[in-house]
Amino acid sequence: MRAPRRAVHGVLLLDKPRGWSSNDALQKAKGMLRAEKAGHTGTLDPLATGLLPLCFGAATKFSQVSLDADKSYRATLRLGQRTSTGDLEGEVVAEAPVQVDPALIAAAIARHTGAIDQLPPMHSALKKDGKALYEYARAGIEVERTPRRVTIHAIDMVSWDDAAHTLVIDVRCSKGTYIRTLAEDIGAALGCGAHLAGLRRTASGALRLDSALTLEQLQAMSDDERLACLQSPDALLADWPVVNLGADEAARLLAGMRRRVALPDAPCVRVLGPDLALLGSAHITAGELIADRLLSPPEVAALAAARSAPAPRPAVAHAA
Repeated sequence: MRAPRRAVHGVLLLDKPRGWSSNDALQKAKGMLRAEKAGHTGTLDPLATGLLPLCFGAATKFSQVSLDADKSYRATLRLGQRTSTGDLEGEVVAEAPVQVDPALIAAAIARHTGAIDQLPPMHSALKKDGKALYEYARAGIEVERTPRRVTIHAIDMVSWDDAAHTLVIDVRCSKGTYIRTLAEDIGAALGCGAHLAGLRRTASGALRLDSALTLEQLQAMSDDERLACLQSPDALLADWPVVNLGADEAARLLAGMRRRVALPDAPCVRVLGPDLALLGSAHITAGELIADRLLSPPEVAALAAARSAPAPRPAVAHAA
C-alpha cells in the first residue's frame, strides 16, 4: 500500500543527474519524502547537472527568490565545431580549424563579460505564442526572437586542452542567461565556432553545490535521515538581513499587523520568531516592518518543532 503524503517544509539541495529533466528529479525526491507540495527553483536542461534547489511546503512561498538569484556554472566548451542545437546533443553543422592560445581565449572571454544582449536559442523552453521554442525547432521552423539583456558578472578560465580543443570556464551570471548561447558566442569571437559539451550548475544565490545530495544518496537514507537533510525555508533568503521578533510581536506580525522597529529602511528582510523559526519575508519603510510573504501558524509551529527535534543517528552496519 502506498504511504500517504504529508506536510513537509524546507529546502533540499539536489545534485541533478544528467539525462533527467528538472521536473523528473523533483517528482522523484518528492516521492521519497512523501511531500504534499513541492516545486523547483529554475529549470536545468536534461544535459546539465548540478545544483537544483527543491522547495517543499512553506519553502515554496519563497521559490521566486532563488529563481531571481544570480547563478554560477562550470561549462565545458568544444571549440572548432558548431552544432544544430548549440550543445553536444545536436548534429555538427560546421567545423573550423582551432588556432587559439590562452591569451586569445582570455580576450574573447573579456568581450563577453558585463551587460550583454543574448538572442535566446531556438532549442530552449522560452515560449512564443504559447509554444516552446524547441517545439518550433523540432518542426524545422525558426521564429523571430528578441535579444535579452543579461549580465555576466565574471568568467574564469579553468583549463584549456589544446589537443582536445576543450575549454572549461566558470561563469557567474544573472538569471535568464543562456550558457549555450554564451559558448557559441565565445566560439564565434575566436573564429572557430564552439558548442556546449557539458554544464554543471555550482551555485544559486547563497546556495552551493557542495551541500547538495544525489538521488542515490537520498535513496539510501532512512525516512528520518531524509527529513533531516532539509534546510529551513529561509536558506533561500540567506543573503537578506535578519529581524528577530519576540513572541508577542511575532504573533502580531503573523496576524498581518505592521510593527514599529528601530531599524533602517530595507527592501527585503527575513523575519524570525523567538525560537528562530522563520515567520516570513518583509520590508522596512520609515521604521515600520511590513510583511510581504508570511507563513501560516501551523507552518511556523512545524519549523519550530523541526529545529528542536534531535538529529537522527545514522544507521550502523553490524557484522554478521
